[in-house]
Amino acid sequence: MNKDNIKCVIFDCDGTLVDSESLSCQALVDVFSSYGADISFDECMANFQGGKMFDILKETSNRAGLTIPMGILEPKYRQHVRQLFDKKLKPVLGALEVVEYLTQQEIAVCVASNGPTSKMEHSLALTGMLPLFKNKIFSAFDINCWKPEPDILMYAAMQMGFLIEECLFVDDTENGVWAGINANIKTIHYCPNHNYKIEHPLVEHIAHLSDLKQYF
Repeated sequence: MNKDNIKCVIFDCDGTLVDSESLSCQALVDVFSSYGADISFDECMANFQGGKMFDILKETSNRAGLTIPMGILEPKYRQHVRQLFDKKLKPVLGALEVVEYLTQQEIAVCVASNGPTSKMEHSLALTGMLPLFKNKIFSAFDINCWKPEPDILMYAAMQMGFLIEECLFVDDTENGVWAGINANIKTIHYCPNHNYKIEHPLVEHIAHLSDLKQYF
């Protein structure tokens, strides 16, 4: 990977910058438990990272044999997630340090996520990173297209004023990594559990976010 060509780093948010995946899965368990469904935390962690939340809720409802209107279920879930975030959300280890380092190196940074902008802003504010990404947060809801489709990454690069080949993308999920591949963008799979499943010429793997510094 030629670091001299990289002018912008596009970060995923949940699980990459903020340590939110376990809290999001706990919210799934709690909400479905309130409807009498037994959804295990381990099942959520194994199967429901990086997707479109509407689809995850719908799939989980179907598997549990429930017919809860999504207009009720999704707001209830998002409210519970917000409550858990307010109490327990923390930045991913090394995230703030790495973003500040990139900024000092005059590398542009932004966030591109499947989540709503309001959720990202809330998460980044709670973890002290929102000022670093002011006016540089891009949501799949903006363009109505979600990872693993590449559109959100191409949109983020365009909005930041860079060619896709001038960008580096960092994501912790398989859906995110496939979005990077589909966008033909150099991609870093942040995988702290070393469970690397995707091998591709565009993809490299790191176990610690601070390892990003080696590329600059």
